[in-house]
Amino acid sequence: MLLQNDLLRQLRYALKFNNPDVIEVFGLMNYTITKEELDHLLKKEDEQGFVACRDRTLSAFLDGLIIKYRGVQEGREPTLLRGKQRISNNDILRKLRIALQLKDTDIIEILALSDFRITKSELSAMFRATDHRNYQECGDQVLRYFVRGLGKRNRPDQK
Repeated sequence: MLLQNDLLRQLRYALKFNNPDVIEVFGLMNYTITKEELDHLLKKEDEQGFVACRDRTLSAFLDGLIIKYRGVQEGREPTLLRGKQRISNNDILRKLRIALQLKDTDIIEILALSDFRITKSELSAMFRATDHRNYQECGDQVLRYFVRGLGKRNRPDQK
């Protein structure tokens, strides 16, 4: 699975967030994170002080993005993942789709910016229920290309 720390770092870049922005997004989920804790999460695996980003932390960030861009869903209290709950690549892609209000065509275009081609039916299979016969698992490569494409879309001046 794609390292959660890499994903958090790449999303921070792609969304043009600085550290206070990221801390604010966590705060929207009532998830307290200090600047020092965030610095450790944003380090690369081989760097001194690296701390692995847990699924709960990444999920809190993604849910915070949804609140930041879409607001709190009426009648639903934001909840954090519990204990050993995991977040799949499909969940990550779904949460980003919701937060950024993306349509299938938007996601296909974003993936194309990273020279990754996917059909609408292949993409919709990733958003199906896991027990659906046409469910397709979202691989690390798809998620990696999506976040890279998001960065290219939001930062056209960068390579």
